[in-house]
Amino acid sequence: MGGNPLIGVLFHWLGGLSSASFYVPYRRIRGWSWEIFWLVGGVFSWLIAPWLFASIQTHDLLGVLARTPQSTLLWCWFWGAMWGFGGLTFGLTMR
Repeated sequence: MGGNPLIGVLFHWLGGLSSASFYVPYRRIRGWSWEIFWLVGGVFSWLIAPWLFASIQTHDLLGVLARTPQSTLLWCWFWGAMWGFGGLTFGLTMR
């Protein structure tokens, strides 16, 4: 399985940029409690952005999801929940 290593470097760079820029808007809302800006960021990150980007990338998003095997959806949900749990516990430790 040969691939271009520069693609991997590009994806790592993009991931780092995304992670670093996630907290940029929070500078303007320092007066908010941690729970509120975590919830606002979470609603956008978990509900709005995934549906928006997935609908841009495919013509029939709901059809694709309907044809996806249940085991695949279960594993996606499970690892997403683990990621959320990790983010929550990290946020609580930084508090």
